[in-house]
Amino acid sequence: MADINFSASSTDPDSRAGETRSPAPGQADLRWDIIELLFFAYRDFVGDADHELEAFGFGRAHHRVLHFVHRYPGLKVADLLDVLRITKQSLGRVLKQLLDEGYIVQRTGNNDRRQRLLYATAKGEALVGKLAGLQTDRINRALRDITPDGADEVRKFLRAMIDRDDPDKVLATILGTGNAIAKDQA
Repeated sequence: MADINFSASSTDPDSRAGETRSPAPGQADLRWDIIELLFFAYRDFVGDADHELEAFGFGRAHHRVLHFVHRYPGLKVADLLDVLRITKQSLGRVLKQLLDEGYIVQRTGNNDRRQRLLYATAKGEALVGKLAGLQTDRINRALRDITPDGADEVRKFLRAMIDRDDPDKVLATILGTGNAIAKDQA
């Protein structure tokens, strides 16, 4: 990973200390404040879980798989691929490890034997609970001085950041536009 050097060269005429540079043409309306806050918020939000996952030899992909399998029991492998937007090969490696180590079980569908439905085991649920607890603590600290109406605005902002034309079934459930997963399993 490349280092970021915040100190400017003394020979760079655009880097004079204390001077404010005009943004490049077309850049005046860019939301650098929000962009950078989102970068750092994401870094720290996933960092808490990353640290815990290291002890298991797991990474962020393992976390995401465990999270969605736990939250949506019976999730089809095909739907999980849609949610995570990763390749079948990438999911296969992560899923195999989670299956082999007993964090997830896979069952065939009742109506369609070709379906592979995923469920978290008690071991998987415990790990998801620990990771979600770390992330919930961070969220609660961030929301501590925000009113309930302010928390609703935060949720509204985050929902607005998600592409509305995303056909994802889990996302439809999260956004309250339907219970596509439950309908598929019926």
